[in-house]
Amino acid sequence: MLTPLIPHSPTCQQETKNPQNTHYSFALNEAKNISKISLPMILTGLLLYSRSMISMLFLGHLGELALAGGSLAIGFANITGYSVLSGLAMGMEPICGQAFGAKRFTLLGLTMQRMVLILLLTSIFIASLWLNMNKLLLLCGQQEDIAKEAQLYILFSLPDLAAQSLLHPLRIYLRSQSITFPLSCCAALSILLHIPINYLLVTSLKLGIKGVALSAVWTNFNFVGSLIIYIIVSGIYKTTWNGISWRCFRNWKALLNLAIPSCVSVCLEWWWYEIMTLLCGLLMNPKASVASMGVLIQTTSLMYIFPSSLSFGVSTRVGNELGAGNPHHAKIAAIVGVCFSFILGFLAFIFAVSVRNVWACMFTRDNEIINLTRIVLPIVGVCEFGNCPQTTVCGVLRGTARPKLGANINLICFYVVGMPVAVWLSFFGGFDFEGLWIGMLAAQGCCMMTMMFVLAHTNWDGQAQRAEELMSCDQGDEEQ
Repeated sequence: MLTPLIPHSPTCQQETKNPQNTHYSFALNEAKNISKISLPMILTGLLLYSRSMISMLFLGHLGELALAGGSLAIGFANITGYSVLSGLAMGMEPICGQAFGAKRFTLLGLTMQRMVLILLLTSIFIASLWLNMNKLLLLCGQQEDIAKEAQLYILFSLPDLAAQSLLHPLRIYLRSQSITFPLSCCAALSILLHIPINYLLVTSLKLGIKGVALSAVWTNFNFVGSLIIYIIVSGIYKTTWNGISWRCFRNWKALLNLAIPSCVSVCLEWWWYEIMTLLCGLLMNPKASVASMGVLIQTTSLMYIFPSSLSFGVSTRVGNELGAGNPHHAKIAAIVGVCFSFILGFLAFIFAVSVRNVWACMFTRDNEIINLTRIVLPIVGVCEFGNCPQTTVCGVLRGTARPKLGANINLICFYVVGMPVAVWLSFFGGFDFEGLWIGMLAAQGCCMMTMMFVLAHTNWDGQAQRAEELMSCDQGDEEQ
């Protein structure tokens, strides 16, 4: 048995008396800890999802051209900007989670400063790409009027890169300390203001598509501002923040070694859906296929909120326990998280099957689109049986500072297994639109089995040792 860090811990005494009871109580306690982190994150995710829906409604109100241009711009921004910033920021998770567990509190503040700088520098390159979006879209064969609308939307979205560069690190900084309910409250406040802001800019000031873009930016800055106010008023910064320091310009290597693979892993998943949409345009009924794909992507985005929130909770708990030198507790956190994920997968399947006949009717009245969506929704539900566990194990890999492994698994499963299956079934096997989603099912199934194999063969004592080594990288700087 491992030597406890705290000799007089009551839980450790129980372990000597009745190991079976202790394991059960640890698991029950871990379920509560994960729930306390993940449930508010689900609420936050749903609020942010509703914000994007509100923006789409205002775009639709402006007319077909604005909706097409805005949708194209949002897709382009997701691929080239938001996926990159979100992925890079996830490199913070293992360091912050383990630092909090190890009580290396000032390392949290330093890591957040470093990540903000990394994201701001990355935003400069993203902005240069966005400024040339119109030319790129025309080269890809997009209609000129839609490309111009998209360019207008993305130009007024440029300040959002700065907002996201602050927002992602702030959220991870709080989440790594298991502070998630205030995140939900701040998100709720910003979303409540999102509707009147849209009304003011789009309807009252008649800014059109520019107003929709600026509303999203304004809302994100409101979110950032409310988080900063909470951090200052609550005083949680006192143990983790020693002010802006020149030390944030040093020791980037460990952070980048985690951030870059995390970014690759996130981008591989995000880009898959965009490739699927492009392939829809080559099918027998491209118009209905693309529209149905849009409905299904919105649906999977909604369902993804639940396993992704669970993965954040599991990542935090695993990181905290490894940082504290408790590999056994970290293992229990991972197992409990995976058990939750199978329950989520089952519920997602039930949801997809239950709503298959009515879901598309909320988006369109076109019978072809409704029929395609009805046929594919059960396949989407089965995909969630793989997606929920693999997303959760991705959280475990982040908590154990192994994002490179997750990126390699995603690359092989999605692009070496899933993509060929999708292309062959759709274009040569006679499955058409269904074939793309069967390819997704193959990718998710392969990914889940590989992730579960990795989890089953994890050396938790070795991961605790790696966490200690990761924490030692910044010890000199932190003590200065």
